[in-house]
Amino acid sequence: MDVLVVVDMQNDFIDGSLGTEEAKAIVPRVAEKIKAFKGLVLATRDTHDKDYLTTQEGRKLPVEHCIKGTGGWEIRKEIAELIKEEPIDKSAFGSRVLAERLLALDGKETVESITLIGLCTDICVISNALLLKAFLPEVPVIVDASCCAGVTKESHVQALEAMKMCQIQIN
Repeated sequence: MDVLVVVDMQNDFIDGSLGTEEAKAIVPRVAEKIKAFKGLVLATRDTHDKDYLTTQEGRKLPVEHCIKGTGGWEIRKEIAELIKEEPIDKSAFGSRVLAERLLALDGKETVESITLIGLCTDICVISNALLLKAFLPEVPVIVDASCCAGVTKESHVQALEAMKMCQIQIN
């Protein structure tokens, strides 16, 4: 089975408090990728509480975003409509729940590949790609760079290069 992981395609990362032009630009490509994908499609959702600014992440990135229950926390409508599984909420950059779910799935049915797309390349995409590589070291982990965007263009490219060094395939 092939798995597509749609990372944090949420309003706050697209055109909300942490949005970028690059993030807006990938929305149609992400939708097309999901529509064309043959396999299991999972999504993650960055999830914070109202006390976000008092957390370590909030102190280092003091911009409220993806506060549970807000419009910014929601996955972009045209993306959410394509995802059948309930999104995996995560309070950290990488999702241990996602990794454990795929590890359990691989125990029942061989996971042939895991492809990641979404936001942000240089924070949550790279974190989840490395986590999945650690949990499932023999499963090819692929990142479709055309369906990802970083905080900046430069950090997007740097993250792709770092993932290549860790034997993650960049398409």
